[in-house]
Amino acid sequence: MFLIPDRHALRRLRHDLALVIPGLPLTLFAALMLLPLIAVSAALSIIWAGVLLLPPALTLASAWARLDRARLHRWGIEVTTPRYRPRGRGAIGMLRLVTDSRRWLDLAFEAVIALPVRVLTAGVTIAWITGAVGGLTWWAWSPLLPERNDVLPGQWALVMVVGLVLALSFPAMVHALALLDVVVTAPLLGGAVPGSSLRGAIPPPRSAEADARLRESAWTRMTIAFLAFVLAVVAWPVTAALYEVHPAPAMLVTVAAAVAALLAVRWPWAGLSLSVVAIAAMMLVTLPAQAAAPWPWPVTALLAHCLTLLVLAVLHRWYWTVSTWSAGALLTFVALLLTDASAMPGGSLREVMTNGVVLLAVSGGVVLLGITVRQWVLVSGQIERAQTLSAEEVRRRYELEERSRIARELHDVVAHSMSVITVQAGTAKFRLPGLDAGTEREFEDIAASSRQALGEMRSLLAILRTDEVLDEVPMPGLEDLAELLRSTRASGATITAEISPPEVTPTVGLTAYRVVQEGLSNALRHARGAAIRVRVAPSGGALLVEVSNQRPHDPQESIPGSGLGLSGTQERVRALGGTVEVGPTADGGFAVTARIPLADPLPR
Repeated sequence: MFLIPDRHALRRLRHDLALVIPGLPLTLFAALMLLPLIAVSAALSIIWAGVLLLPPALTLASAWARLDRARLHRWGIEVTTPRYRPRGRGAIGMLRLVTDSRRWLDLAFEAVIALPVRVLTAGVTIAWITGAVGGLTWWAWSPLLPERNDVLPGQWALVMVVGLVLALSFPAMVHALALLDVVVTAPLLGGAVPGSSLRGAIPPPRSAEADARLRESAWTRMTIAFLAFVLAVVAWPVTAALYEVHPAPAMLVTVAAAVAALLAVRWPWAGLSLSVVAIAAMMLVTLPAQAAAPWPWPVTALLAHCLTLLVLAVLHRWYWTVSTWSAGALLTFVALLLTDASAMPGGSLREVMTNGVVLLAVSGGVVLLGITVRQWVLVSGQIERAQTLSAEEVRRRYELEERSRIARELHDVVAHSMSVITVQAGTAKFRLPGLDAGTEREFEDIAASSRQALGEMRSLLAILRTDEVLDEVPMPGLEDLAELLRSTRASGATITAEISPPEVTPTVGLTAYRVVQEGLSNALRHARGAAIRVRVAPSGGALLVEVSNQRPHDPQESIPGSGLGLSGTQERVRALGGTVEVGPTADGGFAVTARIPLADPLPR
């Protein structure tokens, strides 16, 4: 939209130049090779000798077309690879090559169509950059030109402005020429692949927004509104009295210049546009008094312009404020060109030039100050976020270390007790003579259950200590449910099981195992002697896990627990996107029902 190119446009310029500039010499070289072959072939066609030159011409045209497709690919456009007719040997092969329509289209493009397009794009690019460099360096080489009498006043300033405009618009113009080349070339070389664009070659620009809290802060808006109000109140009577301007237009231009800063807080494009229009109007209404007061920039207009520049520099990206500063400089040069030197005191433009130099110097300093403040705000915000993240990471690390320490201490305490239970149960038949076979099996089951619990605890502790993944540590799954039911039945519980599980991932299998384990533990603690029913089967894209118990015939006192088993089970299932229903049944029992979504099993 504006002349000032952003960082993305400057990065894109390299890719655009790589497409536009080399295209002309490559196309000229192709035309110098193809056009003579075509001309000689056409001239000798009457004696059929020219037909022999067509296969080399078509082959060269296809080679140049592949080179153009490669150039488009580097720029960011994918072109569909054409299908050429397969060639053979001898006369049949030459006939197939000559009758291939795709190769004829390549020849027509490379020999006829591409040349004027590349001449236009490369020629305009070279002329544009030559004009920009020539205008900006006019002061250096203009004395070498012959002297002329029809020199315009301030011609050097006009030439420099033209050179500056050409230089600033050069990236946009080169990109437009590159697009013209692509629009003509891509369809004729096979057609662009849908979805391919320049974004595939150049990453999009990164946003560098200022701190949103500063922009939306009430204090920021109140401060800018107060300064704008003071400027409007002071500038109105000063403009009307000192420059002898009617109060109505004086009020309009001064209020517009002040409101531009307010609009720039939220809408930078609106603030820029209104500021330029207000300053231009200010120059026009104060033009009659240019010989008696500072012109073209009254002091109040200069202050309002600097306020808008400061707002844009601090709250928005750099190119907004640079665009506004450039617009102010351009208006100053235009005013200098339109001013009649004979109407000024002393017959010179010294006062106007001094006023313009003051504007450029003061406003430039304001721009640099605003950009510096913006960078300080951005860096401060980044430092604050980094400190917050660092504190959060330290807190999380402390919590993890504390949990790991507690887990190790818990392991040491529980492992000792479980080891004692395992040893006592394993050696009971040797220490207690006269035990019957049933009692010995009971002690063996107790020893096996304690060894299993001790192994699972050590596996969990290994995860906490070494950050190992789940697959590297043996964890129970659906295939271990039979052993879990057998060990639970050994405690005297009556369990009816209906297990027909599908193939599931290890995570789903572990979660289902924990649900059954917690359901059985809950039934044994709170409903001792009641019949238990376990069901594990697929149901509607999910794994249904149900553990229910009937009402015990002889209610006994419950064994107290931690109260975290069911909540932990619900967290496990919900983490996989499933649901858990826990509650009493109609016959006075209790049921735990979980539905775990089935995922595709891991490949073996």
